[in-house]
Amino acid sequence: MRRFSNVAIASVTVVSLCTGAWLLESGEETHAPPQPSAAEARSGRPADPGSAPAPAPALPASPPERIRIPSIRVDAPLMGLGLTRSGSLDVPPAGKKNLAGWYEAGTAPGERGTAIVAGHVDNADGPAVFYDLGAVKKGSAIDIARRDGSVARFTVDAVEVYKASDFPDQKVYGAADRPELRVITCGGGYSRSTGYQGNVVVFAHLTGGHR
Repeated sequence: MRRFSNVAIASVTVVSLCTGAWLLESGEETHAPPQPSAAEARSGRPADPGSAPAPAPALPASPPERIRIPSIRVDAPLMGLGLTRSGSLDVPPAGKKNLAGWYEAGTAPGERGTAIVAGHVDNADGPAVFYDLGAVKKGSAIDIARRDGSVARFTVDAVEVYKASDFPDQKVYGAADRPELRVITCGGGYSRSTGYQGNVVVFAHLTGGHR
């Protein structure tokens, strides 16, 4: 069984992805990335059965190679992420702005369980791969191209933003009995002294797969 430390991944997401390098270098705090509205959060009410695509059966394991989020014009390769010496999740190189990563010792997108994808919101040169992640809406599609030639399509259930001090590890990283996906970047308030104050998290579930 694959296991990983939720707390370790949460701390890396907050610290390593969230320095706000571009805003810090340029002083342009007014250019902060979009943040999700309350309307995109989970409602807590049962979903209307006709309001969203039904869950799809899990796919065989296959490493992901690319993530596409058409609604925010993301089309980026995925690299495997391991753990640092401290036991935390590593992150993609900050200098490669159109690159995201997935936790390759965990669930692969499309398998049953919770798959994790993370990427920078910006770097010293400007917006990075997930700069517009907070603008994603419920019902949007996320496609993951996989090494076996298949494409796993996920449908967004919610987009939420959390303060670093209130990050819900179990809600974000906890096990799932169906194929689910979390896409994570920096978000929340911004301070020149500490960078971004939290994280934007997209919650999605598998609704289709094709070759």
